Amino acid sequence: AYQVEHNKRQITFLDTPGHAAFTAMRARGAQGADIVVLVVAADDGVMPQTREAIAHAKAAQIPMIVALNKIDKPNADPERVNQQLAEIGLVPDEWDGDTIVVPLSAKLKEGLDDLMEAILLVADNLDIRANPHGRIIGTVIDAEIDRSRGVMATLLIQNGTLNVGNIVVAGTTHGRLKAMFDHVGRNVTDAEPSAPVAVMGLNEVPVAGDLFQVVDSDKQARALTRERKNNQKTAADSQRSAVTLEQLFEKFQAGEVRELRLIIKADVQGSLEPIKSSLDDLGTGKISINILHEGTGNIGKNDIMLAAASKAIVIGFNVEADSSAQRLADTEGVSVRLYNIIYRMVEDIEMALKGMLEPEIKETVIGRAEVRATFRISKIGKVAGCYVVNGELRRNAKVRVLRGEEVIYDGDVSSLKHLQDDVTEVRTGFECGITFRKFNDFDEGDIIQCYIDEEVPL
Repeated sequence: AYQVEHNKRQITFLDTPGHAAFTAMRARGAQGADIVVLVVAADDGVMPQTREAIAHAKAAQIPMIVALNKIDKPNADPERVNQQLAEIGLVPDEWDGDTIVVPLSAKLKEGLDDLMEAILLVADNLDIRANPHGRIIGTVIDAEIDRSRGVMATLLIQNGTLNVGNIVVAGTTHGRLKAMFDHVGRNVTDAEPSAPVAVMGLNEVPVAGDLFQVVDSDKQARALTRERKNNQKTAADSQRSAVTLEQLFEKFQAGEVRELRLIIKADVQGSLEPIKSSLDDLGTGKISINILHEGTGNIGKNDIMLAAASKAIVIGFNVEADSSAQRLADTEGVSVRLYNIIYRMVEDIEMALKGMLEPEIKETVIGRAEVRATFRISKIGKVAGCYVVNGELRRNAKVRVLRGEEVIYDGDVSSLKHLQDDVTEVRTGFECGITFRKFNDFDEGDIIQCYIDEEVPL
């Protein structure tokens, strides 16, 4: 992590490697960033790791700017790269799309100012802000044990101002900050939002990607980390179960899932198109299918790491999962589904989507009664003496009181009696006494409509 200044404004870069083996690191970068700068070589074009980086940015719902590098090379082909970008949903701005593509040459230092201008433009359009006087929170970028200085952690401040002497809790680690260093190694005493700083003082090495916060006392820090450690195994087990198709309905009901995220691997490119076409037809409007990444060949560790970082499900068609990928999937709790018949794959996903949809509720009127008398009973209050005209009245159902065409009450039954006995239901042709919850403004001649809400089977 480092900072540059442009037009008297600071821009912080989280530089993540482009090699395919660094999927998890790129995932952490996307989770801690406001804008993603996707570096694409003008001679190589869109590579597999480029697609993975795009998948991470889309999963994190972060805007992207494309830095089209190496335009100085003789074999550079910007138009071909623009076409590749458009094919994966990043339509360049010069093609009337929404993605800013900045041609540049890092070697000749051409176009770098244009890139920084583009970053500031997107930041201004999104109105990205932080409060330097607010609650101090941020993300752990990296951490290690230094032989001479002990535990060193690189923190990115995302809100508030971090000071030497603050007590920090990062994941399950904590400590009072003894010293802070900026991105060039200078000793600093405070750091405002977007500043990356290396800090000394944590008792253990935190996990990259953990959120950190400042607390008021050592006692509070110890209590918080102790609680997190006690709950860590339970939370990990819960997270692992959350990415299976069978568990998605529960996650949706809890308000935690609004889309089904998939990573698709197939034997050949020709298989991908019918699979994607079939899945696109399953979108419901309320629950969407988001294909984060697609490719050919067996399922590998990179696919599993992307799925773990994005809480996605891996779908394979006529392929296998490498043994190392399967072990990682078991460790990370990633669901891997293998199929050799497309319609079975579509059926499974369709069932998951139907389970995730909010059930349609249908109202069914089950009875109707007429108020023929009203009277008062001590300790109970005003009671409606009714005659059930058709169907039945139930104590655990909903009721409406109608006066002509007007609904004067819609709510619950408080009590239901036949003669002197409390009953759960009264059927056609019988009389009953009924009271309503927090309502007694009924009169003779009013109609009582009893109804229930039922889920319509999908």
